[in-house]
Amino acid sequence: MTSAAPRARTARRPLGRDFGKLWTAAAFSNLADGLGRTAVPLVAISLTQDPLAISVIGALAYLPWLVFGLPAGMIVDRVDRRLVMAAANIIRGGVAVWLSVLGVTGGMSLWTLFVATLIFGLGETLFDNATNAVIPGVVRRDQLDRANGWMQAAQITIDSFVATPIAGVLFAVSLTLPLWLGSAGYLVPVVLALLLPVSAARVLHRPSEGEGDGTGEGDGPGGSAASAPTHVRTSEALRYLWRHRYLRAMVVFTSLIGSSLSFAQAVILLFFLDLLEVPVAAIGFITAGIGIGALAGSLVASRLVARFGRGIVMFSAILVGGVTLLLTGLAPNVWMAVVAFAASAFAVSVWNVPWGSLRQQIVPPEIFGRVLGVIRTLTWGLFPVATLLGGWLGRVDLRLPFLVGGGVAALAALVAAPLLIGGTRRAFADQPDGADEPDHPDATDEPGVADNASQPDEADHPA
Repeated sequence: MTSAAPRARTARRPLGRDFGKLWTAAAFSNLADGLGRTAVPLVAISLTQDPLAISVIGALAYLPWLVFGLPAGMIVDRVDRRLVMAAANIIRGGVAVWLSVLGVTGGMSLWTLFVATLIFGLGETLFDNATNAVIPGVVRRDQLDRANGWMQAAQITIDSFVATPIAGVLFAVSLTLPLWLGSAGYLVPVVLALLLPVSAARVLHRPSEGEGDGTGEGDGPGGSAASAPTHVRTSEALRYLWRHRYLRAMVVFTSLIGSSLSFAQAVILLFFLDLLEVPVAAIGFITAGIGIGALAGSLVASRLVARFGRGIVMFSAILVGGVTLLLTGLAPNVWMAVVAFAASAFAVSVWNVPWGSLRQQIVPPEIFGRVLGVIRTLTWGLFPVATLLGGWLGRVDLRLPFLVGGGVAALAALVAAPLLIGGTRRAFADQPDGADEPDHPDATDEPGVADNASQPDEADHPA
């Protein structure tokens, strides 16, 4: 058995042109998302000042993960993932145009915003699931942390430094300008998604002995040419997750942490606009300052993992994120609140990279979409409830959601330290590359389930 200590690495290989296409598609999609994510709550605030009503927007954004997360995973596993990405953005672009027309004609209302947010969320479940499933098809397994870091960096950079500031300024000029620009932003990913290689289309087929060397046409970096969709039942994906003790426990933990963060996020705009008296036109620049922390976390996460291992990095990230979220609620002025919240965003970004990579490393590719759908249904499905509770508590005091959410996250990190550090190591998910690691009985209750999940085959590491 190899040591659990992180291994030294040689010079990093480029992620490749196919990943560049995926990254660019995600960047443009995030541009459109960021414009809408800023514009829709601002439109809602122009219609009502009730914190609970505003929090409904945030709750509805996550509701599709509760009702559609698993069906989205099934679609991603059974349909060409490139087509799924394209269709999701066509849907979201159409909704953005619809809202823009309503804004011009004077037909905008809270109810139209609620409906649009739901449809945006349905498109996001498809696009996000497909994008996560495509990454292992365009990069090597030992590049997963870096690839996920760059994907998250694109999201944060576009959201915080491009989309949000632009949306705030455009909204101050006209209610519909951010929505029109967002609808155009959804078009580019449609084309780029269709230009991705066949290895991104469906599950990669792992060649058995005598099936070839994986060098045929359409081979992806993680295996041989894409196979036809498998017919693994959804119940098998559920059974896999239930019997994998480590993943099962991590789902419970991330559900709690995500709900704590959603609790605080419910009132974030009102916190800055009303309590700290930030002008509407400047809100984008305030969130850009917070985005500096999030971007930094995305860029350094893979190096932190290579240096310390995923377990220690994830534990530290959640602990720091909880404490700094707590400090955000205690901040006496806008500048200290921005610094504290930026530190929390840094920590959350650091967490997201190894958490995403270890799922891609552990879960068998033929059921990845459905397992991810189950995970996000169970985790993100709780966010609407937490968001509404945060908005309700914000009626009492806009600082309370930050204090409660941050305190719960920090305490949960301390309680779950054995799972995050020891459990991750025992599941052999502590390293970006587990090629040397033997299977371990603690990883799953079912013998053999994790064999293909944690053990890369020869095609994952071509010479």
